[in-house]
Amino acid sequence: MAGSGGRRQRGPPLFATEKPSRVAMAAYRLYAATVFAGVLLVWLYRATHLPPAGSGVRRWAWLGMLAAELWFGLYWVLTLSVRWSPVYRRAFKDRLAQRYSEDQLPSVDIFVCTADPAAEPPMLVISTVLSVLAYDYMPEKLNIYLSDDAGSVLTFYALCEASEFAKHWIPFCKKYKVEPRSPIAYFAKVTSPPDGCGPKEWFTMKELYRDLTDRVNSVVNSGRIPEDLQCNLRGFSQWNETITSSDHPAIVQILIDGNNKKAVDTDGNALPTLVYMAREKRHQEQHHFKAGSLNALIRVSSVISNSPIIMNVDCDMYSNNSESIREALCFFLDEEQGQDIGFVQYPQNFENVVHNDIYGNPINVVNELDHPCLDGWGGMCYYGTGCFHRREALCGQLNSQEYKEDWSMMVGRTEDANELEGMARSLVTCTYEHKTLWGSEMGVRYGCPLEDVITGLQIQCRGWKSVYYNPERRGFLGMASTSLGQILVQYKRWTEGFLQISLSRFNPFLLGRGKIKLGLQMGYSVCGFWALNSFPTLYYVTVPSLCFLNGISLFPERTSPWFIPFAYVMVVACSCSLVESLQCGGSALEWWNAQRMWLIRRITSYLLANIDTIRRLLAISESGFTLTVKVSDSQALERYKKGMMEFGSFSAMFVILTTVALLNLACMMLGISRVLLQEDAGGLENLFLQAVLCVLIVAINFPVYEALFLRRDKGSLPASVAQVSICFVLPLCILSICK
Repeated sequence: MAGSGGRRQRGPPLFATEKPSRVAMAAYRLYAATVFAGVLLVWLYRATHLPPAGSGVRRWAWLGMLAAELWFGLYWVLTLSVRWSPVYRRAFKDRLAQRYSEDQLPSVDIFVCTADPAAEPPMLVISTVLSVLAYDYMPEKLNIYLSDDAGSVLTFYALCEASEFAKHWIPFCKKYKVEPRSPIAYFAKVTSPPDGCGPKEWFTMKELYRDLTDRVNSVVNSGRIPEDLQCNLRGFSQWNETITSSDHPAIVQILIDGNNKKAVDTDGNALPTLVYMAREKRHQEQHHFKAGSLNALIRVSSVISNSPIIMNVDCDMYSNNSESIREALCFFLDEEQGQDIGFVQYPQNFENVVHNDIYGNPINVVNELDHPCLDGWGGMCYYGTGCFHRREALCGQLNSQEYKEDWSMMVGRTEDANELEGMARSLVTCTYEHKTLWGSEMGVRYGCPLEDVITGLQIQCRGWKSVYYNPERRGFLGMASTSLGQILVQYKRWTEGFLQISLSRFNPFLLGRGKIKLGLQMGYSVCGFWALNSFPTLYYVTVPSLCFLNGISLFPERTSPWFIPFAYVMVVACSCSLVESLQCGGSALEWWNAQRMWLIRRITSYLLANIDTIRRLLAISESGFTLTVKVSDSQALERYKKGMMEFGSFSAMFVILTTVALLNLACMMLGISRVLLQEDAGGLENLFLQAVLCVLIVAINFPVYEALFLRRDKGSLPASVAQVSICFVLPLCILSICK
């Protein structure tokens, strides 16, 4: 076997690429054509009805509306172009099994990263590790690496406990075909024994897991490792009182050596290799956050297992499908197309998102509609988790017609564990990467908050293709943030990273010119231009409302023919968005919540991402990395389940959001009162669209008013946010009325 080498197909393909029906695509293109015609008419109206030079505020407000609508239209065209040709993938595991024996399949290295035991509890981390240890794959060809960037002895202890529990958990999972194989997720969902399992065996396993949880949580809560454990395991000797999360030596420990014939489970079967790694960190040395951690794992794994396939997953995103490795290999091992595939990206999914999610998590629409469209243009973004890589592609290898890879020639190692640990430690010192290509041409890219996205783009520009695979049974499940503040900070980081890519030499139109398809370049730019939506959106939700308060018309009358394109674009675009949400399993309420979050992100996360990027360009500040907290307060979680937004603390983002909400509430009440008191029916005709826009903004901000005026729990908006917002709103309303 020549890996995926050779271009001749030896049998039926190992995966299929399917397109939507012609009827569906024709309907979508008809919708797009009519909306685009409406957009053109909106632009034409703005250009031909410009108020005269002496009209003062109305002329300037009109020009601002023209600029905002020009941007909205152009951005919509960009988004539409990307969604022109989606594809969907199917993998055939049965054909893989028929064509390749178990001995011919490649070994796989799996990377799990954690950085803070407080934000990412050790029990959460080891549950993810256990889920990938129990993959339905040959244990001799499975190697799991945990990178602990905090160098925490608590995380190491938890992993030691997990290595012992795995001897019971892995055979149990494989014997009874357990899904999912994360114990924390499995025992939370399943309340009775699986088929064929007796009650005694079931309760014994459940008790083993409960004991594991109690021991780990007890040690984590106390912050101290029992002395008897420290004496029994040699690994603990590498920790001392001087070690901190930001200053510690390189530590590499092989907890389960898959090459050791004594490393077996309770049924006598071989166990996968399990390795703990904490790269060296010193205050004076740059460590490059998650990107540096992944590059260290690439080097450590190269001397211990050196598998041709690498998969990385976040510590809070456990494996939900024990067949994921075999499904991914269907793409790499296809004789005709597999040789060109650099990585296979699985979608991100979340298990804690409730029905009618108040944050309108759009993940289903993104996974089922947006990502297949990127795949249709020849590539999918690398999103930093749930991704299978070809090692050579990740390490900077160029793809060409001459390139061949022979996985059958790979041989096992002969060194013992102690020797390998010493070799590996030398590769993860904080000075190892000095004057090397790591972080630029090799491994994961440095210098950008979105190291994963820019790394995937570089891989594609070297000639590799990527595949998006969304199986019927989800490959991975994680934990979504349930706090508005955390969500907005996360989007700010993503937006800032995408904007930095767009403003750098890694701009997809520059880096990808002649290397990747124009549609894929545009796909990257849809996210790259997120930040630029902030100013037009902020303008659109403030200026029309202030003009409504002052009786200044910015839209055509309801009886005017020009009213039609404005109404058509708004109604049809929203209707199409609603239909897409319903098709992907959402509800009308979830869609409405998603529209609210769409607006909130644009006027908060996107806006501050713009500001911080400008500050970085002026050398006022530097890019950083914000770790998403993986634990939630129980009361906050209950509020989330009840559909209540979680605020709780003072934030500049909350000030912006509250200011916009209060401004529109004031403009709606005062504006409608002014029209009614003046009994000016004609005035309402002229201001109809502005009134509708103002009312919609007020309606969509109901959770903000609820947190301001009705709630008294810890998740409500603090009085300080309201006070600062009022200081902005009052002068704006007074100035508008005076004019």
